Amino acid sequence: MKTLIILAHPSIDNSRVNKQWEQELIQFPDKIEIHELYKEYPDWNINIKYEQQLLEMHDHIIFQFPIYWYSYPPLLKKWLDDVWTHGWAYGSKGHKLKGKKFGAAISIGDKKENYLPTGSVSFTINELIAPFKASVKHVGGIVLPYFAIFGASFQASDEEIRQSAKDYISYIFTNSK
Repeated sequence: MKTLIILAHPSIDNSRVNKQWEQELIQFPDKIEIHELYKEYPDWNINIKYEQQLLEMHDHIIFQFPIYWYSYPPLLKKWLDDVWTHGWAYGSKGHKLKGKKFGAAISIGDKKENYLPTGSVSFTINELIAPFKASVKHVGGIVLPYFAIFGASFQASDEEIRQSAKDYISYIFTNSK
């Protein structure tokens, strides 16, 4: 089974983590398909039918993105709003995503301890991605645990980022079964 990566980074060329993760992903073209939303839709004019067909062809989908003001990047949110339509993804006749596995691979700029209830952000990553998890459950999908690296903006060393890319591949293959 091939995994679909929906990569949503507004400036991937300037990303230390997502660029490294992508370089690792492209080494597995027979097992991983990468779909970059910001490259595919620079005008934000999403081809809904194409996106729906792409999702229908995969049973294991990972959304890869940086935490962007404590949420998803805006094009990913628009993509979800536009593509996961009533009658296709949900509703009495919408079942195209039912049973599909959905995960999230997230780069987080700040330190892990700041994403604890006692940290400066005061919210955990699970709390911040609750709308994603609720959306997946609403369409009958299976929510996988998230994969993340913290300190992506300035604390993570190059070696930690390289190791996270290898760990990301393991996360994908482990959860695709």
